Amino acid sequence: MCGTCGCGSEENGVRILSPLENKGHHHGHEHEHAHSHGHTHSHDHHHHEHSHTNGHSHDHDHHHKTVLEVEQDILQHNEIMAARNRGYFEAKNVFALNLVSSPGSGKTALLERTLRDLKDEIPFSVIEGDQQTLNDADRIAAIEIPVIQINTGKGCHLESDMVYEAVKKLDIQDNSVLMIENVGNLVCPSMFNLGESKRVVIISTTEGDDKPIKYPDMFHSSDICIINKIDLLPYLDIDLEELKANALKVNPNLEFFEISATKGKGLEVWYKWLKDNIKS
Repeated sequence: MCGTCGCGSEENGVRILSPLENKGHHHGHEHEHAHSHGHTHSHDHHHHEHSHTNGHSHDHDHHHKTVLEVEQDILQHNEIMAARNRGYFEAKNVFALNLVSSPGSGKTALLERTLRDLKDEIPFSVIEGDQQTLNDADRIAAIEIPVIQINTGKGCHLESDMVYEAVKKLDIQDNSVLMIENVGNLVCPSMFNLGESKRVVIISTTEGDDKPIKYPDMFHSSDICIINKIDLLPYLDIDLEELKANALKVNPNLEFFEISATKGKGLEVWYKWLKDNIKS
């Protein structure tokens, strides 16, 4: 369970799916994972009835303490599993990128374009995170890139043990790049380390220049900020420099790439960064 939004309970049914194995029957081969950690400290505080006048406040304090304990337990477990992922990636010299954004930023379009343009130069594999459907994984599989889909059900983010289960189904090459496309959400994914080498936040020009200060945790925890859809700038009331200034207020170390995934603008600089960060 996510201590922020309450998602991730056991009944949500996380599924780790391969597009090829599930072609035509998306529910055929699936793995249910109780990654949500049943130790939720769900004490029945309703039995703690007190006759003193501040009884309601006492129950309220107990509730917040329990929620905090649950969140701490989940994040600690996630960090342990993330360390396991990181060790695996480092052993195989895999450059793992955690791609995060709000829905509609062009995250999948950027991923597709990058894979198409570089697949003959760089060995890639992909983990797709989404609440439902195999749509994104099917798009990646059509480019002939190894891909696994994680459907999180009601969950709003990927967690490190989900990634571990997906990695076990992928035949990831040594000295390669793993692209992890997280669930579209700028809140909860910021809390969950997946063991990635770098976190890349994608924002589109259509989202406004105040997005970094409205969702500071995601920008604070990211290494790279890709500003997509710059081809639309002439038609939008947005100050690109203000957007970057707001992001730098949150994270002075952010590196920016200004691109259009559909038109191809700025992609050569993004591609150079990718190539430069792959260890030989």
